[in-house]
Amino acid sequence: MKDLNRLAGQTLIYGLGTMLPRFLNYALLTPFYANIFEPAEYGVVTELYAYIAFLLVLLTYGMETAFFRFAQKSDKPEQVYSTSIISLIFTTAIFLVAFNVFIEPVSVLMKYEDSKTFLIIFSFIVALDALTAIPFAQLRRENRPLRFSLLKLINVLVIISLALFFYLPDAAPALYQKGNRLVTAIYNPDFGVGYVFVANLAGSLVVFLILLPRTLNIKSHFSFKVWKSMLIYALPLLISGMAGIINDAVDKVLLRRLIQSDNPFYEVGVYGAGYKIAVLMALFIQMYRFAMEPFFFEKLSGKDAKETYSTAMKYFIIYALILFLGLNLYISVIQLILPGDYRESMFVVPVISLGFLLYGIFVNLSIWYKANDITKYGAYLTFIGAAITILINVLFIPKFGYRASAWAHVACYGVMVIVSYLLSKRHYPISYETGKLLSYIGLAVIIVILVNRINYGSIASEIAFNTLFILSFIAYAEIRDKSITQFIKPGKA
Repeated sequence: MKDLNRLAGQTLIYGLGTMLPRFLNYALLTPFYANIFEPAEYGVVTELYAYIAFLLVLLTYGMETAFFRFAQKSDKPEQVYSTSIISLIFTTAIFLVAFNVFIEPVSVLMKYEDSKTFLIIFSFIVALDALTAIPFAQLRRENRPLRFSLLKLINVLVIISLALFFYLPDAAPALYQKGNRLVTAIYNPDFGVGYVFVANLAGSLVVFLILLPRTLNIKSHFSFKVWKSMLIYALPLLISGMAGIINDAVDKVLLRRLIQSDNPFYEVGVYGAGYKIAVLMALFIQMYRFAMEPFFFEKLSGKDAKETYSTAMKYFIIYALILFLGLNLYISVIQLILPGDYRESMFVVPVISLGFLLYGIFVNLSIWYKANDITKYGAYLTFIGAAITILINVLFIPKFGYRASAWAHVACYGVMVIVSYLLSKRHYPISYETGKLLSYIGLAVIIVILVNRINYGSIASEIAFNTLFILSFIAYAEIRDKSITQFIKPGKA
């Protein structure tokens, strides 16, 4: 239990660097942008960030996980670090030059012929984020979650500060009208949503500069032999990562092209707002994954590894379901941060958040193919999910709009979990408490369905009764598995 306490503690600290900054981002910037931009303008932001997600996976090509694996089993971890860094510098430089040299055909392909500047800016955002991937991974490997979290927080604070500066009427717009020389040199009111990307670029640049000494601290020479072995391990992860991004982001790209609407960017913008609320589930999974990956690899050689993985899965699901309930049972309050036009997408929040819950389960299950160095199975599984995602979106967006996109998340991750679980039984069997886990998930889903059918009469009554539902779930988990006291008893081993 001591190991799981450490995992839980590091998950909370990583939450400072992932969930808290993203929460600040969404809690402040999502309603802020929603009140400034029309849904069609916000649709541009939503779609371009989907492209950024694709490119970031492509440019890191699985090297983060490969770095963890090879640094853990190598007697020269500095050489693994140097090789990883040099590899990313080389490939990122190629991307940045090629993207900007061929910006004309790229803009035509992406249908942003009139917004090439947006594309140039986001190419630099992706490049900077790719170059900091291994230094961030090294911080995680060194068990330095506080420094990791602080840097993530700095990034978001820079973005929020500049967004407020560029868009608050009394800030840059007012100074521009007064003829302030500095502001007129850097600000153009006609640039519109472009300053969303400018703020992001500044945040990425600040973090890159802070990490630059660590990035350039290459103590060992590049090893072609190590690099080749890492690529063999990482390329299946790249393929699965690209397929994973298809599962996560392709709906925003396809919506604009397939939805039956006179203003497709409007639909993308509205869906994007609902999606960002549901993505709080994904943030919890992300902060857990940051702590989980080095922890799971560290435990791999231990005698009690499988028992630890099983217990970690159980408590992950319990706490993820508490978040799932909190997100969906207080949706009437949460939606108030958005203007009226955006609230029509709130019905997708339970569906998408359920999809992210299934994704978190899949992340826990993935230890079976990572532990056996058969990462190709991760690619196979994610490809299955990607095929399901594309198929559902292509077939059903024209008729059901973004409702189809939401259910595609549940379908693809549900199938991935089932297939991965069955394969794990053959390659790395772990005794998960499957019946108990399904009962927890089923109870939480039933609660969400039930409360959506109750007419409370007022928000105050809804909050009161729904709080009782959540507390009841927590009490049920505490009685069955000591879900809270297990982590607060001192000296528990």
